[in-house]
Amino acid sequence: MSDGPTIYATEPLQVYLDDAASKKPAPGGGSVSAAAGALGAALVSMVCNLTQGREKFADVETEIVALVEKSDAARVKLEKLLQDDTTAYNGVIDAYKMPKETDAEKAARKAAVQAGLVIAADVPLEICRVAVEVCRLSKTAAELGNPQAITDAGIGAILGEAAVVGAALNVRINLGSIEDCDYTIAAAAEIDKIQAEAAALRAEVLAITLSKL
Repeated sequence: MSDGPTIYATEPLQVYLDDAASKKPAPGGGSVSAAAGALGAALVSMVCNLTQGREKFADVETEIVALVEKSDAARVKLEKLLQDDTTAYNGVIDAYKMPKETDAEKAARKAAVQAGLVIAADVPLEICRVAVEVCRLSKTAAELGNPQAITDAGIGAILGEAAVVGAALNVRINLGSIEDCDYTIAAAAEIDKIQAEAAALRAEVLAITLSKL
């Protein structure tokens, strides 16, 4: 058996769920947030695939074809981030395990921990960026897509926002230990902006969804 990391995209869903529920430190909330966002993107693609190629929606065919390309791309990114978040967190753990007997070892360990924490914050920050795009795409799907799949567009926005909120929490917990003030200020401001946009989009998409039920 391989001692390497589990590549969750190639494993049954049960393996991922069991690992998330176990004592293992990863996959954790950041990875699960990416998974939620990927499911949201998948639902946007579903709306598109139930819309394109149908005569009654011919007037929006071009927009729907472009939309499914974007939603598929977002899903691929989030699937990768699901894995990257697990790897990043394990990197921080490995850095904390480094020796700290001598001054040189302490300095090397501190540098490795700080570098690891930035990576561990960068990954969920990127999850936030892609997940808010899922919310944007969900709005277009709700506006233009097959109304018989309108609830799928609504759920896509809900999952997109959930991914943003969850990933933002993982950014914040790492920011508390990062000593680079310029980085922490910029990252905190960005996630605040993304969360506000995601919340507004989710509200808009739900309003559109409910109006078409």
